[in-house]
Amino acid sequence: MKKALAVTLAMLMVAAFAFASGSGEAGQSITLMQNKPEIDAMLQEYGAAWSAETGIDITIKSVGGSSGTSLGQQLRADYAAGEMPDIFVIAGLEDYREWESVILDLSGEPWTDETSVAFTVDGTVYGFPVAVEGWGMAYNADVLEAAGVDPASLTNYDAYREAFETIDAMKGQLGLDSVVSMAASADMGWVTAHHNFNSLLSNGLPYGDLSVTNALLAGDVDARRLSEYADWVELLFEYADPAVLTTGNYDAQVGAFATGKAAFLHQGNWTDPNMEAANATFEMAFAPHGSMARDTDGIFVAAPSFYVINAESENIEAAKQFLNDMVFTQAGQEFMVNEAGMIPAYANVELNPSGQLSRSVQQWAAQGKVYSWNQYYFSGDFRDQTLAPIYNRFATGQIDRDEFVDLMTQAFENRED
Repeated sequence: MKKALAVTLAMLMVAAFAFASGSGEAGQSITLMQNKPEIDAMLQEYGAAWSAETGIDITIKSVGGSSGTSLGQQLRADYAAGEMPDIFVIAGLEDYREWESVILDLSGEPWTDETSVAFTVDGTVYGFPVAVEGWGMAYNADVLEAAGVDPASLTNYDAYREAFETIDAMKGQLGLDSVVSMAASADMGWVTAHHNFNSLLSNGLPYGDLSVTNALLAGDVDARRLSEYADWVELLFEYADPAVLTTGNYDAQVGAFATGKAAFLHQGNWTDPNMEAANATFEMAFAPHGSMARDTDGIFVAAPSFYVINAESENIEAAKQFLNDMVFTQAGQEFMVNEAGMIPAYANVELNPSGQLSRSVQQWAAQGKVYSWNQYYFSGDFRDQTLAPIYNRFATGQIDRDEFVDLMTQAFENRED
C-alpha cells in the first residue's frame, strides 16, 4: 500500500502523454457505469475528449449518491435486459462474488505494475483501483480555533463530546446551524451503513485486521465495542441539524459544511470538488472518528472501488485501452488528479491533488496512521436493506440508543446472506 500512497512518487514510465489517437476501430463504442455522481461532469468531459482522440465512442452512466437507485440495482436491471456495460464498478469481495462470472482477468495489464491496491482474488487481478480515498471527521479549522478546540485532541469519544458541547454553546457566535453535518435519511444509507459502520469494524485495529469483521460475519457480537460505537452514533445524531440528518441529501449535507454552517462533516476527501465549487476557503482537515472510549489515532484509507471489465463485452480491447490511457496519458492523469480531485492509486502519477481534504488523507497515510475499509465484506443488501433502516430509525427518534444496540445485535446474529 505504501507504493500507492507515498507522497514522493516514482518517475513517469512513459515519455508520451497523448492519447493513442485514432487507435479505435470505426463505429466502436463502450459504456462505463460508475458510482460517483460528484465526478460525473468531469468524467463526461474526459470521456468526450478521449473519444475524440481515439475514435472510440464512450457513454458514461453515473448511478448512486442521492439518486435513490444503487449501482447494484441498476447493474442487475441492465444484466436482465442484456445491456450490461463494458466497464463497471465493484466495491469489494461481495460485489465480485455477485458478478464473478462476467468479470475479466486483468492480470498483466500495464497499469497493474503501477499500483499495490488493485483488486485481486487468489493472486489474480480483476479490479482497476479508481483512486485512493479516505475519511475521518472533516473539520473547519477556523471554527475549532475560534472555539478553543484543538483538533489534535479529538481521538476518543469523551474528547468529541466535550468539543461538541463547547461548539454547540457558541453556535450563534460562530455562525453555525449545527455542530455536525450528518445525513441518515433513507436515501443516504451509504453514509451510515457503509462509512460510519466501518468505525465499528476497523477503528483502532492494525491495517488489514479482520478480527471484528469476521466475528460479526459469524454472528459473534462484541457487546462492549458495539455499546461504545452506539454512543458515538448517538453523539453525531444529537449534534446534527435535524433537517439534514433526517431528510437531507448529499448536497444538503456537504453544503452545510462547505458554506461554514457546520463545524464537522461526516464525509471523505471525495467532497473536495464540492468545497471548490462552494468557494470554501477556510482551513479544513480530518480528525479520527471518536467511536471508542480509548484513543484511536488514524483515519480510514483505501481504494474505495474498482473498475472491472465485462468479460462478455464485444469491446474488451477498447475497454482495456480506456483504463490504461487513464494511467499513462497526461490527459488521463490530469482528469484523475486535477479535474476529479482524486488521490491517484498509481506510482507513476506525479501529480498531487490540490484539495485540502485529499492532502489531509495523504498526510495521515504518509504517517501510516490508517485503518482499513472492512464494510465491503458484508453484502450490499445487508448494509442497505438491513442496517441502513436501523440507523434511519435511530436518527428519526423511532428507536433509542439501547434499541439501536439490540437491533444491530439481532441483525448480525440473524444475518443469512
